[in-house]
Amino acid sequence: MNIVQPARVMIDRVPVVLSAVMLLFVGGCDDGRPTRVSIAGTVLVDGKPLTVGDVKFVPQGARPASGRIDASGRFRLTCYDGGDGAVLGMHRVQVSASEIKGDDVRWHAPIKYANFRTSGITFEVKEPMESMVIELKSDGSPAEIRTNDT
Repeated sequence: MNIVQPARVMIDRVPVVLSAVMLLFVGGCDDGRPTRVSIAGTVLVDGKPLTVGDVKFVPQGARPASGRIDASGRFRLTCYDGGDGAVLGMHRVQVSASEIKGDDVRWHAPIKYANFRTSGITFEVKEPMESMVIELKSDGSPAEIRTNDT
């Protein structure tokens, strides 16, 4: 009878277990998703904060990012998880701001901005941005995005 054999089997498994643990550390914490950067800012209509609605950044071939506009006009984009931002690259942008009361729909910004295909707003996400300003015009004329971080 050989009593030492179970200990030998355990010792033989140590390198396998250590290799698996090392692989986890070397692999890092990459979540397998595209690189995202924090994007936040303010939406204005004719220079005044838009106090309701949503902002959406839509890239080509990647997941869109969106954020709710708060009472002070501020928003923060989320792509996958709470406030993780937007993927890098060129985006078409939409700002949708309406309220439904009964059968009535009240638009707080021109309806053309509510669809990324018709808004005419584009922006290239290159780096984190915390003080972007999206300036809409009540007459529907071209909107602009200003950045104060760069």
